[in-house]
Amino acid sequence: MKVVHVVEALEGGVYSYFKDLSWFFGSEEVRKTVDTTIIYSGHRNGVNPAKVQAEFSTNVKLIHMSMVREIAPFQDLKSLYKLRKQLQEINPDIIHLHSSKAGVLGRIAVFALFKKRKVFYTPHGYAFLRTDISKTTQNLYFTIEKSFQQVFGGTTIACGDTEFEIAKTIGHSKLNRNGVDITTIRQYFLSHQNAKLTVGILGRITAARNPQLFNEIALRFPDYNFIWIGDGELRDLITAPNVQITGWILDKNIVLNTLNKIDIYLQTSLWEGLPIAVLEAMVLEKPVIATNIVGNKDIVIPNETGFLFDDINELENYFEALKDANTRVSFGERAFKRCQKLFDINQNFEQLLELYQE
Repeated sequence: MKVVHVVEALEGGVYSYFKDLSWFFGSEEVRKTVDTTIIYSGHRNGVNPAKVQAEFSTNVKLIHMSMVREIAPFQDLKSLYKLRKQLQEINPDIIHLHSSKAGVLGRIAVFALFKKRKVFYTPHGYAFLRTDISKTTQNLYFTIEKSFQQVFGGTTIACGDTEFEIAKTIGHSKLNRNGVDITTIRQYFLSHQNAKLTVGILGRITAARNPQLFNEIALRFPDYNFIWIGDGELRDLITAPNVQITGWILDKNIVLNTLNKIDIYLQTSLWEGLPIAVLEAMVLEKPVIATNIVGNKDIVIPNETGFLFDDINELENYFEALKDANTRVSFGERAFKRCQKLFDINQNFEQLLELYQE
């Protein structure tokens, strides 16, 4: 069985997802029945094909092809032509499209092959849920999602429970949760408590992560240390004196060691699919405080593994509760067990393989 994955947004959590996917589907056992190709874009944030080649399994075929996130007719036509040509050459049995742009271009390209294929589509966070765009643009993106599902068919594979509920209102859907490589991440776990409470986040400093809110929280709680593990174009919005920005850390070992040294994980995002960084923090037994949005609320159980908030004023009570080291330990232990139960990437890829084989 030949499977082709097409992804435009190969960065952040999606990058981690695909790296893990390459190693699972590139394993000796799975390769006996599944031949995997990943067509990805290096356009967004300068994804380096050399880094992809170095970190992904050599047992999957990697094809670098330019795609852009926003609607750009000329560039989109060029990408569509190249994508159709690649699919024609590979002649896959299954085509799995990831992210909104790949979902659009991929379904048109498959239609243009004039040969029936099994098509799956994972939004990794619907574009119409973005809050950095106008209501008109949100409505446009929703209309595109709805109409393309109706016209071209296929099955949406949601990466989280709330995304699944939304997907079911649009068309035929299945649930296959995002996950993380628990065994690998656990190698970095060491019980750790800071003398001064340290609150951290991991990811790009972008509109989606809401650095302005992160900065506001740090200013509200000057007695705590805050750390942003990463960098990004909106780093200038972080001005609080008690926030450390690490800058880009290319070595994942250093990233996970740094993540292990925080006391509380704080996810301030405005929109999500199912955030990988939150899962990584939970595997390292960090209690999570997160905005009450799609994705975050599929992971965090209030008063058990952390807290969800709609307003910054709620945080006084949540931080007060988590100042107690024993509370943080018990929340963290439950967070790790939740990941073992629902967010083990290898178990979830096994489920994905079963969906392909149906």
